Amino acid sequence: MTAPSTDAPSKEIASGVDNEIFAANQRKPIGSLGLFIAVLCVAYTAFHIGVMNLYPIETWTYRLLHVGGGLVIGFLLFSSLTFAEQDADPRAGRTLMLAPAGLLVGIALLQVLWFWISGTGVDQAAQATAARWTFGAPLLIGTVWAILVAWFMPDPRRGRLDLADIILAFAAVAVTAYIIFHAPLLRLRGGTALAKEADMFAALVGVILILELTRRMAGLALVIIAGIFVLYSFVGPWLPGILYHRGYSLTRFFTYIFTDQGILGPTTAISSTYIILFVAFAAFLQASRVGEYFVNFAFAAAGDRRGGPAKVAVFGSGLMGMINGTSAGNVVATGSLTIPLMKRVGYKPQTAAAVEAAASSGGQILPPIMGAGAFIMSEITGIAYSEIVVAAIIPALLYFVSVYFNVDLAAQKYNMKGLPREELPQFAKLAKQVYLFIPIFILIGALFMGYSVIRAGTLAMAAAAVVSWLTPYRMGVKEILFALEISTKMTLQLVAVCAAAGIIVGVIALTGLGTRFSSLLLGLAENNQVVALFFAMIVSIVLGMGMPTTAAYAVAASVIAPGLISMGIDTLTAHFFIFYFAVMSAITPPVALAAYAGAAIARSDPMRTSVESFKMGLAAFVVPFMFFSSPALLMQGEWLDIIHVVAGALLGVFLLSSAVQGWFFGHLHMALRIVLAVAAVAMIDSGFLTDFIGIGTAFGVWAIQKRLVKPGSVARGAD
Repeated sequence: MTAPSTDAPSKEIASGVDNEIFAANQRKPIGSLGLFIAVLCVAYTAFHIGVMNLYPIETWTYRLLHVGGGLVIGFLLFSSLTFAEQDADPRAGRTLMLAPAGLLVGIALLQVLWFWISGTGVDQAAQATAARWTFGAPLLIGTVWAILVAWFMPDPRRGRLDLADIILAFAAVAVTAYIIFHAPLLRLRGGTALAKEADMFAALVGVILILELTRRMAGLALVIIAGIFVLYSFVGPWLPGILYHRGYSLTRFFTYIFTDQGILGPTTAISSTYIILFVAFAAFLQASRVGEYFVNFAFAAAGDRRGGPAKVAVFGSGLMGMINGTSAGNVVATGSLTIPLMKRVGYKPQTAAAVEAAASSGGQILPPIMGAGAFIMSEITGIAYSEIVVAAIIPALLYFVSVYFNVDLAAQKYNMKGLPREELPQFAKLAKQVYLFIPIFILIGALFMGYSVIRAGTLAMAAAAVVSWLTPYRMGVKEILFALEISTKMTLQLVAVCAAAGIIVGVIALTGLGTRFSSLLLGLAENNQVVALFFAMIVSIVLGMGMPTTAAYAVAASVIAPGLISMGIDTLTAHFFIFYFAVMSAITPPVALAAYAGAAIARSDPMRTSVESFKMGLAAFVVPFMFFSSPALLMQGEWLDIIHVVAGALLGVFLLSSAVQGWFFGHLHMALRIVLAVAAVAMIDSGFLTDFIGIGTAFGVWAIQKRLVKPGSVARGAD
């Protein structure tokens, strides 16, 4: 299925922002194959929306269909290699090489089919080795065989489906069908000595398939981390100190991992409900061209200001990032427009890419959607969604104001101009289309009226389709089907990474590593909350490197949050702290996925870009410590206290931005930059004394720059 055509092509500057983006290893099947894949994608998202709103089904079955369906479509759509510009023929003899894999997986699939037809499976009375040679061993050997062929002899034809990946898709069907059939038994025997060998084989192959799809869609970082955790489960008896545990058999470990304590646990619960729902919402906005409107609106409002395209990136990319929930993906979507325009008005390539990366990453801390982060946090903590969204307002404001200060100060420093007004959309025209924000207002209103997240998200999705009829891009049946199709494609990466994160969460629960790490954290910090938060920051960033925010936050929260809470830190503060640094890992060197995506577009050095993006988002590394010391930043306290803290924090982030850019009311000497940075950090504590220090320092530096006083006079005055 292809993107719907329109009789009114957009001539606005943001035309194309909402176009479907293809990954380098994503297939583009044509003809009947393309139609078949499109039907699968439409059915996948429609199934989830139907189950969530109309016909609920048993939890394990729903989550297994979510993961299994994602594996099937993921292997059909995403290759193990990056495609070249021109198709080539597959290597001779490849089909013959795959014949044994196809035969073995086929045997396992027939055995599962017989379970369903006969109604008899591997019950509790069966031998421990039952179905070893008719299901378990053939499935494992065939799956590994197909993966190896896909690695070393990939099919380079982008418009065709790879036979090796078709075999892997059937392996995913066999695993899913086996576990669904045996789910009533696995709830009782999974992770215990009663588990059967066939259960282990199904779970083991499921884990292999999840990690392979994660590698294809999210890179090696999460796969390596998950692999280390799996290895830890078996080498525990030989490890010292808090890492020691008694070890687990293959059967007990893998059958435990594929329960609601692991892969089918909190991370998959979130991806199968909130994430897929709001990705579908984003897809409806994309299909109705509302994303283009957001960016055009930002260009009309700020495009002609100094450094205009950078300011557009701050607002437009923030709005888009809030909805789509993937930092790197949003950089690719909006950065292809904003980065070249930033370079055009004078920003260095790495600076342009860094601004886009910082803004896109910040979208995931921007309420009300927060890239689905608000819903994930609510699910994990039990705190009401409305409370989380209200608490997120001021920290998000401080972050985006900080990035805005950075781009504005850089524009002043290098005397940059904006884009010519005649090249920009007309603000008056776009202001008449402000009704395109209605779906987001409906979402917020429904949530605060007490509707469930699922019902509110569905209403917002329907509103996006209805509102489109007031534009040239009306959503009919074809456009709605297209939205459902791209929704599935956008969801697949998150399905894979959430399932992979579930492996890590399962290991933490099985081994008790979270509790042990909390004890270690308490010991290292010696009950000093600030020191504990510093360690939590480091761990959150390291765990988040190379991982999407959803997985990074889920894993970090499992490992770190219990320790912070046990030290007396408020639950909401602890989880917000972890979430912010999990988000900021996308712009933190040396593994900064969002910055690297921007560097690819800007053709800049990736490492320099990541360092620049770190500097742009530096406020995000200060704000969490600010709301720890000043709960008023999370809307906790009296209004006068909140206003006072916000005013001081705004001054602090302005001073920090000035220090980073080397520009205050003119060029800053390095010594004055250090002075401003120290004053900004001092304002983390929201007391009147630190406010006086910050204001006094800012006034003193201003006076020196205006040559009203000399540096020596200031120094003597300080004496």
